[in-house]
Amino acid sequence: MPNNRACEPIFAQRKSAHWFAGNYHSNCLSIVATLCLLAPQLAHSRETVTAVVADTSAETETGVTPPPRQPIESELTVEGLASYGHYKIFASGSGCKLYTGGFEYDRHSWGYFLRARVDYVAEFLPLVLLRTADTSDIWGTPTTTARKTVPGVGFSPIGFRMIWRDHKTIKPFLTAKGGLLVFSQKVPSQEATYVNLSLQSAIGMQTRLTNRFDLRLGLFSDFHFSNGFIVPVNPGLDVMNANLGLTYHFAK
Repeated sequence: MPNNRACEPIFAQRKSAHWFAGNYHSNCLSIVATLCLLAPQLAHSRETVTAVVADTSAETETGVTPPPRQPIESELTVEGLASYGHYKIFASGSGCKLYTGGFEYDRHSWGYFLRARVDYVAEFLPLVLLRTADTSDIWGTPTTTARKTVPGVGFSPIGFRMIWRDHKTIKPFLTAKGGLLVFSQKVPSQEATYVNLSLQSAIGMQTRLTNRFDLRLGLFSDFHFSNGFIVPVNPGLDVMNANLGLTYHFAK
């Protein structure tokens, strides 16, 4: 029979070896897990230190701490326009009324001139309604009292605005915009075109309502459109109008 007491040291040695190996693997896994958890924090700390060193270097080179970058002043206006008369200056059409609704974007892009802030202006008019005569001669003069409404859209990608007292409560402004008007029919006569060039000019004022909102009043405005002699006849229209809008300021 085998001697159990003689085998006990051998079993004890094997058990100790297995226990040591198991602890060794557990310790290795614990160390690896700890490193995985600490690695992102170490990397973040290194990035923070690098950013601080870079800022300090920039400040040391210039000797002045750079000021925080300020957002560019810009505005978005929801606007509506209604004509209340017409005159013949650049166009021959008459007897029409124009109504529009859309959005205007103003961005302080060109500094100051004549003590006024000069903004870039772009406008989109998804709603354009022209109330005109059923029939007209080739120059846009009505030949009947019957009326029809012709829908269209407008887009003015080029424009400017000069606004005075831009951080006060009452802010007078002068604006001009150029673009295109597209109608579903040829207006104001059948010899015209579907696509017309447009030019707008207006003077008015903005009144502060809150830190973010202004009320815009443009009571003396001109809206011109014509085809610019794309075809032999150029029956355009000039209308006087009033413009009303609610302006939202993206940045103070």
